[in-house]
Amino acid sequence: MLVSFKKITCIVGVSLSLALTGCSSSTQNQELNYWTPQSKVAKDFVTYVNEVCDPKSDKFIPKEDRIAVFDMDGTLVGETYPSYFEWVMFTHKVLHDPNYKAPQDMKNFAKMLEKKWEKGEKVPADAEKNHALFAYQSFKGQTVEDVQAYAREFMKTDAEGFNNLKRGNAYFRPMVSLVNFLEKHDFKVYIVSGTERSIIRVLLDGVIDIPSDRIIGSDGVLAASGQGNKDGLEYVYQPNDKLIFTGKMISKNVKMNKVPVIAREIGKVPVLSFGNSTGDLSMSQYTANNNKYESRAYILLGDDSIREHGSDAKVEKLKQYCDEHGFYTISMKNDFATVYGNDVTLKK
Repeated sequence: MLVSFKKITCIVGVSLSLALTGCSSSTQNQELNYWTPQSKVAKDFVTYVNEVCDPKSDKFIPKEDRIAVFDMDGTLVGETYPSYFEWVMFTHKVLHDPNYKAPQDMKNFAKMLEKKWEKGEKVPADAEKNHALFAYQSFKGQTVEDVQAYAREFMKTDAEGFNNLKRGNAYFRPMVSLVNFLEKHDFKVYIVSGTERSIIRVLLDGVIDIPSDRIIGSDGVLAASGQGNKDGLEYVYQPNDKLIFTGKMISKNVKMNKVPVIAREIGKVPVLSFGNSTGDLSMSQYTANNNKYESRAYILLGDDSIREHGSDAKVEKLKQYCDEHGFYTISMKNDFATVYGNDVTLKK
């Protein structure tokens, strides 16, 4: 049984062989067959979607208010090869790309990250902010298209620690199917991630069919190439200008920062939220406190040590937090019929 809608609900799984009724004329969506049929809360989840789509239900949510927000790293795509896509791309550029000459402090930071990953150790608490600052410095002078082109090339590299997996294909098939499921039931899905916004658009292109303006990520300062030190109020974009990164960060879209950016860019409180870590709890609480409609938030636990580099120990505290607050959890180990596809295996 699900907890009251006043609380956060973290899904245990969606049984993708269940017949779907209500909003969809189709009785079964083959794209959803990536979830195990034994997930206990599956019927309740499907019931929820059908009820909020049914104009006759007292839980009905109009299309314009069916808003779902998804974290990306660790929720939709892998983050253990050996770390977030954007972070590994950063260390590759700084330490292993002969075409980029990084300053020494940036090199020192990148070396520290790689060393921590190699030893399986946690990075320092300030690494998240420092990475964002250094990453935007590494983009300085580049156009959005330049950064995206670099990301596309890096997507072609092997995902470390896996067999038969490229970084560009390292998305969780069950979670992507869930996005498609919601879209087909007239939910408007937004991606709310700490990764640079333009990089998210590349990573999810061809994977999740949502408009680019529903991609909400971290942001850096952009300016015209001929602008120099002039403020935007004092400069007019010229025909030969290009829009380039200045090397400065606007915001890192993680933790509490996700809440105000959702309020600014969406303008409505979501009714569904999907995340995978304590960094998503603020977004989850914000969603769960939608007092207009029955709202739910879902947390995915990386507890699979057979098909992913997860473990029960890694998620023990998060699961305990969920249990203490009456939350439900997705178990990657138990609720995913596959993670990346059956041909992908862990390297021993």
